[in-house]
Amino acid sequence: MAIKKSELYSSLWASCDKLRGSMEPSQYKDYVLVLLFVKYVSDKYANDPNALIYIPQGGSFRDMQALKGQKDIGEKIDMAITALAKENDLENVIDVISFQDEEKLGKGKEMVDKLTDLITIFENPALDFSKNRAEGDDILGDAYEYLMRHFASESGKSKGEFYTPSEVSRVLAKVIGVKKNTTDKQTIYDPTCGSGSLLLKVAEEADNHATIYGQEKTVVTAALARMNMILHNNPEAEIKKGQSTLSDPLHKNELGGLKTFDFVVANPPFSSKNWTDGFDPANDLHSRFEEGKIPPDKNGDYAFLLHIIKSLKSTGKAACILPHGVLFRGNVEAAIRKSLIEKGYIKGIIGLPANLFYGTGIPACVIVIDMEYAERTKDLNPEEKGIFMIDASKGFLKDGNKNRLREQDIHKIVDVFNKQIELPKFSRFVKIAEIADPKNDFNLNIPRYIDSQEIEDIQDIEAHLLGGIPDADIEALSEYWEVYPTLKNQLFSDSIRPNYSQLNIGKTAIKQSIFSHPEFVTFSAEMDAVFDSWKARSTSYLKALTIGIKPKQTINDISEDVLQSYSNLKLMDKYDVYQHLMNYWNETMQDDCYLIAVDGWKAEPYRILVKNKAGNDVDKGWECDLVPKSLVIDRYFMAEKTAIEQLSANKESLALQQTELEEEHGGEDGFFADFDKINKANAQKRLKAIDTPMFRKDNTVEVAVLKTYLKLIDDQAELSKKIKEAEIDLDLKALNQYKSLTETDIKQLVVDDKWMATIERSVKTEMERISQRLTQRIKELAERYETPMPQQTTAVAELEAKVTAHLEKMGFIWK
Repeated sequence: MAIKKSELYSSLWASCDKLRGSMEPSQYKDYVLVLLFVKYVSDKYANDPNALIYIPQGGSFRDMQALKGQKDIGEKIDMAITALAKENDLENVIDVISFQDEEKLGKGKEMVDKLTDLITIFENPALDFSKNRAEGDDILGDAYEYLMRHFASESGKSKGEFYTPSEVSRVLAKVIGVKKNTTDKQTIYDPTCGSGSLLLKVAEEADNHATIYGQEKTVVTAALARMNMILHNNPEAEIKKGQSTLSDPLHKNELGGLKTFDFVVANPPFSSKNWTDGFDPANDLHSRFEEGKIPPDKNGDYAFLLHIIKSLKSTGKAACILPHGVLFRGNVEAAIRKSLIEKGYIKGIIGLPANLFYGTGIPACVIVIDMEYAERTKDLNPEEKGIFMIDASKGFLKDGNKNRLREQDIHKIVDVFNKQIELPKFSRFVKIAEIADPKNDFNLNIPRYIDSQEIEDIQDIEAHLLGGIPDADIEALSEYWEVYPTLKNQLFSDSIRPNYSQLNIGKTAIKQSIFSHPEFVTFSAEMDAVFDSWKARSTSYLKALTIGIKPKQTINDISEDVLQSYSNLKLMDKYDVYQHLMNYWNETMQDDCYLIAVDGWKAEPYRILVKNKAGNDVDKGWECDLVPKSLVIDRYFMAEKTAIEQLSANKESLALQQTELEEEHGGEDGFFADFDKINKANAQKRLKAIDTPMFRKDNTVEVAVLKTYLKLIDDQAELSKKIKEAEIDLDLKALNQYKSLTETDIKQLVVDDKWMATIERSVKTEMERISQRLTQRIKELAERYETPMPQQTTAVAELEAKVTAHLEKMGFIWK
């Protein structure tokens, strides 16, 4: 059975726990990722004479398995890795760390146990990577990215710079115009490539019609990048390691000058204070820094940007992540910024949320450079050309101690930038004439040009004094009145004062009035029809999936369709609907599609075995990943399920009656007052004592209560027995049902009952949210102004008079 992505990730992350405590996350990631690499290539290429990677004798994961428990396990793992490295030109790539480092791994038995446990993690049969790669979708590569992100998250402020969040990488990859399905081999370059994640996201956009180049000065990080390239099926990538790219750029042309590329992406270290180490910018061999426009010695942001521009072909495009300071800092940086603007190199600026990156919490921006755009617009006047700006700082999800772009944020940024769509408070094409105006003086700080602040909810003093709801607040809901044009007149009518209205109904009737209004009902039906249309197309598409599908292409197809379906609709934001779909994809549907990609439409139940403290397997029942038993029960055995639910409801009713009796008779004067504990045993003991001819007549009521109490307990026990028997019978029926499921049945269960039913419930909550927002706002306005100040003053005076009169009756007289 194919492994699910989520299980693969959790299994690999569990391996990290084996090394926690002995070293920092930034260090133990190297051990885990190297072993992951060895396991993968061993599974994938062993015994294949035409393999991309040759697995030598003594250099496979199987050889490492034989080392478990041996005293010299660390030394022999190093030997195995060395053998693998030598055979595949991977020296100084996979052998840069030592598995016999006592300082990091401990000494003696501690090291042996730690490495043995680590190897054991990768022995899990579910981690057989030879069977877990869907065509066009590198599960292992994605798992590598998952680990990199978690390592970066745990590595702290100064150690997480080796990784650019994949969400940000995707934005950069999509805004520079990488071409898909081109016959030309495109070149992609990252001068500060870290672990290579940013480069790979761009290569993915190019549909692998690209040659990758990167440089990384940290040896271990460069090794991670090289492994990352192989795991993502880009073994030909040229990842060079050495000094800083600024002091010693290693990618050069035949004449020794800088090699130029079609696309450049980068996330250089923010505000580097030692960027000039190793060379003199004033005498730069590659003429990257104009005289008088050399970036400050203690701030290398523009140095990296200028290197990128120099590394582009005449039609090249680039995207670089830099701190917001580059947009507005003065002195020489202002001169450099002005020069870049006047030359037309900057096509766009995207402001990102704060706290996205692992090396810093400060907000950053993406500078988009387009040399072709600069050439095409160079003869236009300042009123005709400009820079497209986006303020995306408000769109993110809080994820632990970091922020993260959501799927909807990524798609919206990319759509708006690539289509140059101007949206209020989000995006705008700013003309050069405005940027060059003396009041701005080539300052590119985004808030100067886009006001993204939320409109303040201003309190109306006159309404507080004299009553009424301000018309301005009602008109602020104009997006609703466009859809429900007569609803406003049903809810509000003119007040005796101009510019104010009054609510025609009580506060408690607001929701019912809105939800029952014909225009609301009609709009809801229209939204249902939009979803039903998408659902019909997607259901047909999904049921046609076969072994070998590309899950990433699958979600791309149906998600783009949902965006198109909800485009240009009032009230409903297509990106919000898109997010609902993507949430479910990431939680459940993605795993299902990977199972289908490998195994097809198979519903194979499996036992759930859990180790107890003695190390023995304990059977916890059975389940099926693609078709959970609950789906089978709901479709084929609803009568049995309903019967069990009724038995459970009856039992709960009896339990409630039992609780009521215990509360009623558990007090000081109650029949259970003398019980040290109210339970069946004590009730039986008391009943035995008083239910005799001698005492029964004097204790009739108590006997009746005790018998009722005991019967409630016995009846619950009987119901529990019936429930258990019914559940066992239902469980067996459900298990047997799998044997008769046809492929058509499975598709119906998965696509109709599981996927579409869940997505529909989720999307319909969006309509509910929109409607509730209108209801809550009207209620808020009604409550805010329902009691004018004079009425409040009168009410206070009346209350004060009542209190004073009461105090006088008590003998307290105030003067």
